[in-house]
Amino acid sequence: MPIALTCFQGRAGDHNDLGTPGAKSIAAHLARKLGLEAVTIGDPEPALNGDWTVELEAAMPALRRMQDRFDAVYASGSASLAATSRCAVSLATLPAVAKHHEDAVVVWFDAHGDLNTPEASSTGYLGGLALSGPCGLWQSGLGDGLSIANVVLVGQRDLDPFEAELIEAKQIPHIRPGTDLAQKLAEAVAGRPVYIHLDCDVLNPGIVPTDYQHEDGLSLDDLRATCAVLARSEVVGLEIAEFQNVWSAGGEPVSPDPLIDALEPLLQKLRN
Repeated sequence: MPIALTCFQGRAGDHNDLGTPGAKSIAAHLARKLGLEAVTIGDPEPALNGDWTVELEAAMPALRRMQDRFDAVYASGSASLAATSRCAVSLATLPAVAKHHEDAVVVWFDAHGDLNTPEASSTGYLGGLALSGPCGLWQSGLGDGLSIANVVLVGQRDLDPFEAELIEAKQIPHIRPGTDLAQKLAEAVAGRPVYIHLDCDVLNPGIVPTDYQHEDGLSLDDLRATCAVLARSEVVGLEIAEFQNVWSAGGEPVSPDPLIDALEPLLQKLRN
């Protein structure tokens, strides 16, 4: 199965301007490693840091182009590999995944659930609605189609009450960091096809720069172990979000190579 590499550079509810060059860096490193050429969607614009309604309206043109790109990738029979600036880009990508691979499990690596609805959100942050929209819990204008039964959460440790209640009520598998992480993930996926969303804040603070830092996350060894488990399944795609290529504005660029190395089992599976 050929691999299509996409780099998202548009607005996506950004708090700052560091995620866009981070996605560009990830895409460039993946392109060199895998011998691919990245297709870029959107153009960098200054962060608005506003309410979800303002952010979604501003992001919508680029998000629609991203969704069109994913539709074309999957219609061609390719697997998708994407570097995205923020989790809100998943409002566009996941409905396309569900449309073309309705049986695929979305494995959501993140310190957060991103399962809030606009009514439940206490912050109004668009990224906090990134998974709930594709699951049909609210209407983003980009569609839905992802069944909650096909969601597996990994690494969440900062959940809002609404999200915690939803996870319990819908019996969404929620695999916390721990020594049996990989085995629990294997049991939750149960050999089904997988699409992986990786928010870099699922990792322990200090490993890579991200917008959010939460203690008690995954190590790179943990990430590699989970990738090895997921590589036993059919992998229909991987998106990497929230990598900021500097620790603070104006700082020296940080290489994503250690992160990409930890993803090697998945990249190897996609290559084969």
